[in-house]
Amino acid sequence: MRNLTALLLISVAGFAAQLVDGGLGMGFGVTSTTILIMLAGLTPATASAVVHTAELGTTLVSGVAHWRFGNVDWRTAFAVGIPGAIGAFTGAVVLTQLPMEHARPIMSAILAIIGANLMLRFARGLTRRKLSPKPHSKRFLGGLGLFGGFVDATGGGGWGPVTTTALLSAGRSEPRRIVGTVNTAEFLVTAAATTGFVVGMWHDLLANLAAVGALLVGGVIAAPIAAWLVSRLNPILLGGLVGTVITMLNLPVVLAALGLDQHLWIVRVLILAIGAVLSWRGVMKARANSKAASELEGATATEIVVEPQRA
Repeated sequence: MRNLTALLLISVAGFAAQLVDGGLGMGFGVTSTTILIMLAGLTPATASAVVHTAELGTTLVSGVAHWRFGNVDWRTAFAVGIPGAIGAFTGAVVLTQLPMEHARPIMSAILAIIGANLMLRFARGLTRRKLSPKPHSKRFLGGLGLFGGFVDATGGGGWGPVTTTALLSAGRSEPRRIVGTVNTAEFLVTAAATTGFVVGMWHDLLANLAAVGALLVGGVIAAPIAAWLVSRLNPILLGGLVGTVITMLNLPVVLAALGLDQHLWIVRVLILAIGAVLSWRGVMKARANSKAASELEGATATEIVVEPQRA
């Protein structure tokens, strides 16, 4: 990968993906992989290999940082990370063996599903919920990790959207611990996926080391900007819009592979319209949830103050 224009596009992919990841705590893989395939012209296997190799450094640093801040549940991290590594290695090997005409629609289908999941998830807004003291079963964590790792390797990303969303929905740990644990476990997944790509496409990966560097450069430049923007961007709106764009770019590829390639512009317009409505609904619902939670906390505080006076 020596073309300067292509390297610049890959740097842009890293920049955009890091902005998304900085705002949502997820999305680097799916965003960068989509851009690498659509704009830089990389094959699905090469795009996923480049992304995972670049993520080796970022996931290691992220895991150490979360560990230092006490955000890691090591039992859960290993319970989900080891099966995730097995799934990621398997997914990487499978992807490298698929012919190009099959790999492209399969990866696009995975990315489209992840994008639709983001659209629906953020349409619900953010809610505060009482945590359950019951721990996750090893079977649940193992199955989640295996599936998340496989999707991550074959889709070029998806570990965060799959595992973080599932663990947040279960409501058995506070969000910061879930994000820290998932990010720490992701290093195992990334290392296993990269190993799978090395086994399956060593020469192609060596030929694209410049692309790995370009992706890292773009991500490094965006990191401080993302850190600054995270307090100013609405994560609900950002998540909905990112999911909409990922779905809009990948679903037409799947439809075209199925022979439904007429009037795809209508499909894109419909996805944009639906995504805009769902994103707006998510913002409104998040505001309502926040207001209701604040009123509940205010009522609880009043009871605490008034009760002693009654006694």
